[in-house]
Amino acid sequence: MTSPTVPAARTSRALEARRQKTAGGLARIKDTLDQMIKTRSVITMAAVARTADVSRTFLYEHADARALVDEAMNQAAGRRVQDRQTVQDELEASWRERALNTEAALKSAHAEILAQREQIAELIGQVRDLRSEWSQEDITRIITDNGNLKKRVRELAAEGKCLTGKLSAARDNVRFADKRIADLEVQLTERTVSSSNRP
Repeated sequence: MTSPTVPAARTSRALEARRQKTAGGLARIKDTLDQMIKTRSVITMAAVARTADVSRTFLYEHADARALVDEAMNQAAGRRVQDRQTVQDELEASWRERALNTEAALKSAHAEILAQREQIAELIGQVRDLRSEWSQEDITRIITDNGNLKKRVRELAAEGKCLTGKLSAARDNVRFADKRIADLEVQLTERTVSSSNRP
């Protein structure tokens, strides 16, 4: 009567040990995946198996283990997309701010050029209309002021040209950054797909 009880007890202990081993493996896998997500490490079956001290067979054949890895891979992929978007947004904001600053400086330079030209025209008109009533000293001063104003206009025109070049360069940099980010996204996607398909 007692002999059938012994194998049953052994079987029960063996099943319990196996259950505990499986639960321990799943716990290590979960801890490993949490750490890899936290540190933004690349999640692959090989890396998880090595770090969690389980076999790849366990990862592939145990449904709960596979589900944990798949969920972590999807979460990591979503985070990478979010990180890339954040970087792209920051880069675009930086270049947009530079472009806006350059445009504002360019508008200011154009406005000052227009004001200087109007002042020059007004002074020339005064010289022509009142030449006979002004002393030679006044005429000399006006001519000097006129020369200085023309010089300032040339300087402002050169500054406006320089600002236009900077604005064009800023826009080119934004386009280059967009293209570079798009290329990096393609490379990361290809690596992610390659890593997830690798046994």
